[in-house]
Amino acid sequence: MTGLKALTSRGRSFLASGVAALLCAFILGESDLLRVAVLIIAMPLLASMVVSRTRYRLRSTRRLSPSRVEVGNDSIVTLRLENVTRLPTGLLLVEDNLQYTLGSRQRFVLDRMESRGIREIDYRVRSDLRGRFPIGPLSVRITDPFGLVELARSFTVTDTLVVTPQVIPLPAVRLSGEWTGGGDSRTRSVAAAGDDDVAPREYRQGDDLRRVHWRSTARHGELMVRREEQQWQSRGALLLDTRRHAHRGTGPSSSFEVAVSAAASIGVHLSREGLGLRLVTDQGAQHLADSGASWSLVDTLSVVRQSSTRSLEHGVTALRQGAGDGLIVAVLGSIDAEEARALARLRHPGVTGVAVMLDVATWDQFPDEAAESARALLSGAGWRVLNLPAGTSLATVWPEAAYKRSAA
Repeated sequence: MTGLKALTSRGRSFLASGVAALLCAFILGESDLLRVAVLIIAMPLLASMVVSRTRYRLRSTRRLSPSRVEVGNDSIVTLRLENVTRLPTGLLLVEDNLQYTLGSRQRFVLDRMESRGIREIDYRVRSDLRGRFPIGPLSVRITDPFGLVELARSFTVTDTLVVTPQVIPLPAVRLSGEWTGGGDSRTRSVAAAGDDDVAPREYRQGDDLRRVHWRSTARHGELMVRREEQQWQSRGALLLDTRRHAHRGTGPSSSFEVAVSAAASIGVHLSREGLGLRLVTDQGAQHLADSGASWSLVDTLSVVRQSSTRSLEHGVTALRQGAGDGLIVAVLGSIDAEEARALARLRHPGVTGVAVMLDVATWDQFPDEAAESARALLSGAGWRVLNLPAGTSLATVWPEAAYKRSAA
């Protein structure tokens, strides 16, 4: 029955013609016409039997090389089909399902596959948009040589291509007079200090649970860890302004996409310098699988989207709670004076503040009246303010973040 349902228009026409010829042969008593009718009816029936036997006898795998690419770069998809039976297949029509951002669906025609035969197919995909894109599932249509029967099989396995924002190599600059970052303190001996002399702090993502100080946890009502057991390391925070109303333009060349690329570039650059970064947006702190690895930050930025939030309040609060941050880098769209004052108050002795402010007016030629006052407020508070107009590479303005001994 499955094979009969898979008859093509040609197969149904053969079957209908055979039945008509069979009826005419009985009515007219023509034995030759009867033999012709039997032959015509037998062809689609035999084809459906042969094709249906090969239905669930194929194995498929897919390989992406690489599975993570920057926007605008190619990834090679390799499909591997294997006939795991002793029977050869008929003609195979192979189609891999793709999202429109990666291109049109990939269709291929494979000739008859011999017993235990293997075929490999390569094709390229590219996306100008960030994100995680599923590839697949693969569907295979099996047909007979005469085109009378067509059976479709869809595999369930899909793979994911991660398209990351563009990462721009940045020149090395000195961000502070000393090693940027606070950490808690250098390692001290618990035995020397005693358990009662421990100076605990709040738990942060990534802290070892074995370092939880239960007495302080019970007293404060939240997880606390032993401060002296934490190795001193450089820590920093990266703020990305994702508010929709703070950006201009659309598509890959919008100010928002430039901001995401800038955040990724700065994050990768500082991670390579040994800085442990946490990501904060206008919606608050963002979870990173590994705060010390640049790939985790870039993967998170590959799926970040614009928000409908109107204020930076949640982002500023998350930055304020980050005790030990020696460096704060803010990638900002359009901000007003009140938001600039809130950010300015985060800068104090021992904390380096760098603000990359996108000149959003250059994206649509509409003036941003609050930009100058916001820059002045941040500069007056000791922030190092970098202006990034449309069409300007971040690498060009990044040296302006360099430490100057005469700076406040």
